[in-house]
Parts: sequence; C-alpha cells; structure tokens
Amino acid sequence: MTTETLKLATRGSDLALRQAASVRDRLSSRRLGVDLVEVETTGDQIRDELIHRLGKTGAFVRSLDEKVLSGELDAAVHSMKDMPTERPDRLIVAAVPDRGPPGDVLVTPDGDTLADLPEGATVGTSSLRRRAQLLAERPDLTVEPLRGNVDTRIEKLLAPTLQREHQERHEAEQERKEHAGEEDSDDEFPYDEDVEAWFDGLSELQRRAMERDLDTEFDAIVLAEAGIQRAGLAHHVETVSLDPGRFVPAPGQGALAVTAVDGELAGDINDRLDDPQTRTETTVERTILAELGGGCVAPIGVYAQLEGAVVHTNVRVLSQDGDEEITVSRDLPAQSHISAAQDLAAELAERGADDLIAAAKRDSGTADDDAGTTQGGEDV
Repeated sequence: MTTETLKLATRGSDLALRQAASVRDRLSSRRLGVDLVEVETTGDQIRDELIHRLGKTGAFVRSLDEKVLSGELDAAVHSMKDMPTERPDRLIVAAVPDRGPPGDVLVTPDGDTLADLPEGATVGTSSLRRRAQLLAERPDLTVEPLRGNVDTRIEKLLAPTLQREHQERHEAEQERKEHAGEEDSDDEFPYDEDVEAWFDGLSELQRRAMERDLDTEFDAIVLAEAGIQRAGLAHHVETVSLDPGRFVPAPGQGALAVTAVDGELAGDINDRLDDPQTRTETTVERTILAELGGGCVAPIGVYAQLEGAVVHTNVRVLSQDGDEEITVSRDLPAQSHISAAQDLAAELAERGADDLIAAAKRDSGTADDDAGTTQGGEDV
C-alpha cells in the first residue's frame, strides 16, 4: 500500500458528496482509510450557463483531476458521464464501481406519464439529448432549460403547485375567519387543517420550494434516476421511468469513476472497487461516444448491457430538434467489445450520424476542437 489514508477529491454538491461517501465507505470496508476533500470546479463557478455552453469539456472534472496529477490529492470521484473520453497520459480510471439505475425518469407534481402531459406542456432539462428525445416523442412540448443540483431542479418543479396551494389555503382560512359564527361556516372549509399545520407538515425541500421566485413554470422535468436515488429524494417526488430502449441514456449514466495516477495505489483501488460488468458496459458506451465525437453538443444516447458473451447495445443519435435520427441495436461480442464498439460507431457515422453531429456543432457555434467528448453535468 502506497498510502495509509487516501485523500479523495470530490465536488461539494450534496449529490457529489453522497457519491464520494459511498466510494469512501466501500474502500473503508476493505481496509483502506479515506478522507474526502471538496474541490470547486469550473462547472460549479459558472452557474448561469447550460452544460453544453460551458466551453471545453470537463467543466466538472478537470479541477479535481489536476489536484490528483499534482500529487496534492490521491484520487477523485466523478459521475462517469461527466468525464471527457480523452484523459491526461498519467491518469487512469482506476475503478468503476457497480452501476446505479442508468435511465431517465419523468418527474411531475402528480405522477403523470409523458402521454398524460397536456398539449404544449413545459418540460425542463439542461440536456440536449433529453430535449431531442422528448421532442421526437412529443413535438408539441415546450422544452425549457433547467440547471442546478437535483434538489434545486425538483424545487423549481414543485414551487408553483405548492405556492398556489398555500395561497388557496390562506384565502380559505381568511374567508372562514370572516364568516366565523355563521351557520355551516366550518362545514364549508375545504381543508382538514389550517395553513400553519399544513406548512409544518412540509418537508425541508418543499419549504425551500415555497420560497422560490420563478420565471418558468414547469409541468414536468426529466432527471437521471440514479441522481434522484443517490440524493435521497426519490420519496419526495412522483416519477415515471422512461424506457431506456427509446429514451436511450447518456453514455456512462448511473455509473461512477474513480481516477488516480497509474501505479500501485490505482491498482489497490481497482482491486477493492472495480466492477467488471459495469466497466465493460461503460467502456462500450464511451468508446462509441469517443469515436463519434459528438460530446455535449450533439444528442447522443448509448446504452450497453452485458448479457453472457455479448454486450447488447442501443445507440440513438438525433438532430437537436428531434426531427431526424440514426438508431441501431446490436449485440457485440464481449471478448472484443472495444473494437466492436469502434466498428459500430463507424457504421453509424456512415449511416448519417456524422452529419447530425456536424449540424449540431454548427447550431451550437462550437468548433471541432472545442466540441469535446462528454455528455456533461452532474448525474442528474
């Protein structure tokens, strides 16, 4: 062992800390002590820009990895889908723990499905992939930008409904007070508790939502299921899973990656933490993303599942408006999954994926050198 206590870099958001804590706990249970060290990233500093406009890729990754490369910290925890496919020479993905839920969920105040949403409903997401897939399914939707941590996004969704209910309860209570003493006045009160008791029963997240001043009222938002679960917020919201065969997740979604300098410590981390199935699946997904080169400016979904000797792989590349797409579903040989993924990406490019990606880069005003190869953003 090269170090007695591993200094593990993490972002400071609640979700990032929870993810890093899960890695710490698993390493600690395998006799490797870990101290978490919070590092602010470029993505954390630029809060008013959408993920795909943050410039060169790795806005949530590079600051952590620089600390590792300099020797100041020993390793770093990332959401896999944040990571650029091109890595510094000495830095490796030492471990990929077993994956959480890979798919997306639709979140609404009342548990509505996508088909239930009214004509022209407003759906929030910061992801170009989710936007294009939503519009491909429901061209009538209004898809608006939404950024923030998991709890922030959920608060923005819940705020209008809670604020309206508070106002309605307040008005009903005022009316009851005005008519106090009149016959049947209490019978007409539509609620079983007063405003104060109702407010006391709200969760902390709901109370924060009550205080939000919003420019956009969302009927629904789309989030990563893994992000909601890891943030401990699944019981606060109504969710409907989106079929990963149609709403193909971002490459690496739901997975974590622990980076370290190549060497003995990286090997120790790998032995304690790496999940071979998740590594194979995410390697296929990220290889296809790297070969296509679309990064965070093109709507690309890739989802791989290792099933015995094959890796069942779904790929969906869309135009930004969801009008055009190239899709493929293929079983790749597990023994040669990297070269097979490269071949599949080449086939997709020949079928028109390259044209869709080039158009997306032009629409985003992003040059090839800056387009990057990450889907970007915390795993939300």
